[in-house]
Amino acid sequence: MPETPLTDDHATLTDPIAARHYFDAFARITGHLARVAAELEAEGTLVRLEARLLAAHAGRLAASFRALSLKYLMTGRVEGPLPGAPAFDRVDSGFPVAQELMTLAIDAAQAEASLRAMPPAAELKDRMVRQILNDLTVPGRLQFALSQRLYHEALVAGGLFLPRNDPEAQWVEDTGERRRFLVHWAVYDTQANLPLVYLMDLEDSGATALPADPERWPQAQAHLVAQSLGGLKLLTIAGGFDADVPDLHPKRLRRITLGPMHSHRFTLQSGPIAEVLRAADAPEAEDWALVWTIEDLTSAREEAAGRAGWFGRETVRQIWTLDPLAGAETGATAMQRMMILPERVAQVLAEMARPGLAPYRKFVVGAGGRLVATR
Repeated sequence: MPETPLTDDHATLTDPIAARHYFDAFARITGHLARVAAELEAEGTLVRLEARLLAAHAGRLAASFRALSLKYLMTGRVEGPLPGAPAFDRVDSGFPVAQELMTLAIDAAQAEASLRAMPPAAELKDRMVRQILNDLTVPGRLQFALSQRLYHEALVAGGLFLPRNDPEAQWVEDTGERRRFLVHWAVYDTQANLPLVYLMDLEDSGATALPADPERWPQAQAHLVAQSLGGLKLLTIAGGFDADVPDLHPKRLRRITLGPMHSHRFTLQSGPIAEVLRAADAPEAEDWALVWTIEDLTSAREEAAGRAGWFGRETVRQIWTLDPLAGAETGATAMQRMMILPERVAQVLAEMARPGLAPYRKFVVGAGGRLVATR
């Protein structure tokens, strides 16, 4: 796999076949995420709304990667600096570097205007045929122009996972004087180069329902996005939100980290997963394993926190439940690590029985995309 190093951790895929295979791998992987979410719902790890929202974020991630595959469709096939080459994190995440998503977001903001300046797809195809028949040459630059049109069409279609996907609130129920919402949002962590999805159960005791409140809702959204860093503990995020945003009472916060992705062909992982992938020597379509982590923080109860504000309103604070063994380190009630992997890699993993991978919950992808959950 020809690469041009960017840093010790990042690399570019300058070979057209390698770039195509890289995005094909992610198309297969992201196609399984919704089914895993459904499996977690069936076993009670997620409720239906959580599973649906998680599947929606996974679908947006798949859409962004499809768009990137079109952007780089002609990598290594035309002369000059365009179309460039996709950059990915080959050590820590296996995912595209955050800059790729940032550029995609900028392109998306002006995609409609860019499309208006491009020839229609039918015209480009007609010109390609003419060049092939009349000049007997490969119409590389016309193919590149068509790939960029398809890229911008994908951006205009929307439904993308962007570096920042602002919080949205889903009403769940009214409980006495409070309204209960499930707030969800997602970010692409710029340090880890990984997508993070957040789910927060909260109760709203404000006079106006949270999504309709022109003061509290923008404040809550800005607060949550600013704290959405993979390096921050859930206890820090939820505790700060509980203290700083009036009349909102977080009861549960979950962070789902989609990744890292390991592949013997593309990534430079070490440890037991490297041994398993190397021993599996799987064909291209099965040379991968995706780790999926769910961190969970729940409130045990509320306690009065005194009076605040001009009118001396009584405030409450959450008392969080932490894992008795690792809570001080993780800042969470519980943490569950899972792994999605093809059947061939799973068989080698079972045969090698590496202790370091034993705690991971496994979701094995079999023939026809069949998903089997194992321990």
